Amino acid sequence: MKCVIFGGGGFIGSAIADRLLRDGHHLRIFERPRVEPYRKFTEGEQVEWVTGDLQSAHDVGVAVEGTDIVLHLVSTTLPKSSNDDPIYDVQSNLVATLQMLDVMVAKNVRRMIFISSGGTVYGPPEKLPVDEDHPTRPQISYGIVKLAIEKYLLMYQRLHGIRTTILRVANPFGERQRVETAQGAVGVFLYRALSGQPIQIWGDGETVRDYIYISDVADAFAAAVNYAGTESVFNVSSGEGMSLNNLVANIEQVLGNPVEYEYLPARLIDVPVSVLSNRLAMQEMSWSPKVSFSDGLAKTAEWMAHAIAG
Repeated sequence: MKCVIFGGGGFIGSAIADRLLRDGHHLRIFERPRVEPYRKFTEGEQVEWVTGDLQSAHDVGVAVEGTDIVLHLVSTTLPKSSNDDPIYDVQSNLVATLQMLDVMVAKNVRRMIFISSGGTVYGPPEKLPVDEDHPTRPQISYGIVKLAIEKYLLMYQRLHGIRTTILRVANPFGERQRVETAQGAVGVFLYRALSGQPIQIWGDGETVRDYIYISDVADAFAAAVNYAGTESVFNVSSGEGMSLNNLVANIEQVLGNPVEYEYLPARLIDVPVSVLSNRLAMQEMSWSPKVSFSDGLAKTAEWMAHAIAG
């Protein structure tokens, strides 16, 4: 199958690309100008690396031309900063996605997989674990825009036959995570611990999140590419919660030494608990997370130590 991956050179995208290449798919990876390939591809791997502007209908049209399925992984904002400029969030993410959908209609491309946010679209949980039928009450622009994109995708599915699979991913961590963007507690905490800096914990450390290792996320996308069922929205998660205090304790165990940490005032953007049910994805797509948190953390720590050492 010929797949175009928008954002295929990033942390999540590169893991998905590598996974799809192992399945024998032909990939076209779309990235921003001046973004270099994340690794050298072998002669046997069918990869086209193209660059362009996601907000350019021409560039998007060139990227989707002749493909069977679009994987949309791009977000120009982060959860913690999206409220700073909601207009930019809407213009660069929601409007750009609507334009992408119009291009897909024009190019007769009828499959889309979209990465949504399991951590922000639901808002404060009414029950745990949170399943796909849980009310959606996002409290930040990032989650509001993700949810709006979901609704438009389902509208285009009804109106234009673009079969859509939406994956609400929990909190991914693993190799190639960009710590300089401060996205993802696991990556940021590990980086600070390995760099001799104190870990900064917002609030009392009892905020609970659902962390999932990156290879399990990539497996979920590989399953979604082959999915032919009728469901459209899936949580992709470990199904287990961990507090920030326990995360620090796990880091100390993996590194084999105590780490320095400090508590900062709680942030209004953080819901107290977010744990997602992954039962639907397990039933419908025959997918399940395989890497334990401790094993994933050890792999991530090893990679990051090498990356810091240069």
